[in-house]
Amino acid sequence: MAVPARSITRNLQRMCAALGVALLVCLGFTGTAGAATSYVALGDSYSSGVGAGDYGSSGACKRSANAYGQLYANAHSGTTFTFLACSGAKTGDVLTQIGSMPSSAGLVTVTVGGNDAGFTDVITTCTLNSDQTCVDRVNTAKAYVQNTLPGLLDKVYAAVKAKAPSSKLVVLSYPRFYTVPGSCSVGLSDTKRSAINSGADTIAGVISARASAAGAQFVDVRSAFDGHNICSSASDYLHSLTFPVDESYHPTAAGQRGGYYTPLTSAIG
Repeated sequence: MAVPARSITRNLQRMCAALGVALLVCLGFTGTAGAATSYVALGDSYSSGVGAGDYGSSGACKRSANAYGQLYANAHSGTTFTFLACSGAKTGDVLTQIGSMPSSAGLVTVTVGGNDAGFTDVITTCTLNSDQTCVDRVNTAKAYVQNTLPGLLDKVYAAVKAKAPSSKLVVLSYPRFYTVPGSCSVGLSDTKRSAINSGADTIAGVISARASAAGAQFVDVRSAFDGHNICSSASDYLHSLTFPVDESYHPTAAGQRGGYYTPLTSAIG
């Protein structure tokens, strides 16, 4: 008995659909924006989320449930998230973090370099001393960033690629801290604020260059913080001097979302 043409067509369509799904599975293209992946967040306090609260049982590392990495994992269903970033981390500490990351990682994000350059001492010096002393301390930090930090960053980025060769490495910058001139009537002078901002610009330039050389993607968060940093009309993305003191000059929960998570998702989806 002859098979109707419509039945033949339907059968062919089903076969093609099945073959198409199989091919997509083989090629790894079955995912959507929420597809399962292995994501690792490395770095210092700007990645761990110091200042954003809700640290759970993470102890001194202060890994926040409001940190950009956790927000990204929450928004991408099926993501296996390894949260290794820790408050106070320098490049050497991040090398240790990399030792604990899975080699199957598909996405790795990192902020690092600020502690190597003496960020805390810069802020302390500028808070307690004259304008010129502050400018001199910032210039010392900038010299370190330009001359010593590049080699340290290269080691970190190379170690990520060596541990997880198939991963996408995304390197994020630090924000400028101040609007100059701004709405603050007390605190640091505009001279000090401008000097500190220039330090953030210098480290951003170095991080961008080394990330590019390593084949990583650089995400610059400075523009996302503009208008929301200290002394701005809406200073809601960064803490000024606060208690606990270690949360000073760190992003708030709003800063982690609007200043870090939003630029990250805009850059990589």
